Amino acid sequence: MRRQLRLALYGMLIFAGSGNRLWAQAQTSAPDQKQASGDAKGSPQEVFEQQKKFAAMLFAQNHHLEALPVYEDLAKRNPGDAEVLFGYGACLIDHSATLKDQEAARAERRKARELLLQAKQLGFSSTLLLNLLDTLPADGSVRFQGQPEVVAEIQAGEAEFAKNNYPAAIEHYSKAFQLDPKSYAAALFIGDSYFTEKDFAKAGEWYAKAIEINPDMETAYRYAADMYTKNGDQAKARQLAIQAVVAEPYNNLSWRGLAQWASANHLKLTPAKINTHSDISADEGKSVTITLDSKNPPSAVWLAYTGTRLRWKRTEFQKQFPNETAYRHTMAEEVDAFKTAAAALASEKPEVVEKDPDYKLLKKLTDAQMLEPYVLFFAADRGIAIDYIPFREKNRARLEQYLSDFVVPPAPAAPPAAAVSPVK
Repeated sequence: MRRQLRLALYGMLIFAGSGNRLWAQAQTSAPDQKQASGDAKGSPQEVFEQQKKFAAMLFAQNHHLEALPVYEDLAKRNPGDAEVLFGYGACLIDHSATLKDQEAARAERRKARELLLQAKQLGFSSTLLLNLLDTLPADGSVRFQGQPEVVAEIQAGEAEFAKNNYPAAIEHYSKAFQLDPKSYAAALFIGDSYFTEKDFAKAGEWYAKAIEINPDMETAYRYAADMYTKNGDQAKARQLAIQAVVAEPYNNLSWRGLAQWASANHLKLTPAKINTHSDISADEGKSVTITLDSKNPPSAVWLAYTGTRLRWKRTEFQKQFPNETAYRHTMAEEVDAFKTAAAALASEKPEVVEKDPDYKLLKKLTDAQMLEPYVLFFAADRGIAIDYIPFREKNRARLEQYLSDFVVPPAPAAPPAAAVSPVK
């Protein structure tokens, strides 16, 4: 049962280092490495497998620094073992937080990323691996926001966290928060430290403080959702996981967190996308290309959609956005096109609509007045994504409602016995 290595990415700012923490059901002192390794008997392959299991046990019990030399030795003996490379890379990230030489720490993080990429190329796959690769910069650089004295306390806390010294970590993070009560990292890391100490009440309080500091970052929502999932409050966990996506809908980590909640409860998300059976593109010379689905030619409904988008490309965009110098695909264009298609759909017989999943979804979204959230979540490109933040400022509850009504199944009345905690 794993806790995601706590490497938080938001915007261009990366909080990294000791955030590599697994959630163990029981905190125990680290087994003696030499004794356990020396007890391994049998053929070379059997010894390798025994030591690999020993390393995995250390990893699962939060003893990353103790597991690191075991994984390093195993990787030398079999550089093609994906599980070993993953464990080695993950532990190396943790170790980098203990180094005072920042260049040496960056070098370790670069090596860790290389190991994780090799593990992925060899077929290893997990949410934790994907999250680490998404958040670990290729150059290994780490920047904490704040004044030097704030950064120094956070770094000191990270080093203590990596050593499993959580009270000391909390002390340093708390000093950072006292110096800067707007430090998202300090509040988040205090909460995560209390979570690891199993003080869930205080963890919840600090996650809430982090959310209050910046409600448009997904990490604190996701960490809190994970905590409530493990503790059985699935309704609260569901709400927070949804809010994480609303905070950062174009961040893979927020969607993985939501999928983990669903998986922990033996549920599946139900994202649906409308197939318009056409596409429109334009080159820099403003010539427009319309691509139609040759296997399923568009009906009058989707021709109406395509015609509206063509009008936007030619004239409507400049009318609606006179201050923008170049055309871009917008939420307004896409919603207008869908509304035009929905108007054409009104002439279709009910049985025709019922049999066509695209018609059915279009009608459902239109009737529920949820076309804008649908477009922003599931029909967005670079142009449409620009419209997300202004829309969210006035419609956060509506975005949450869309995910709740159309994508995320209801929370079960009681947590399933088999779903104790998802892999992070």
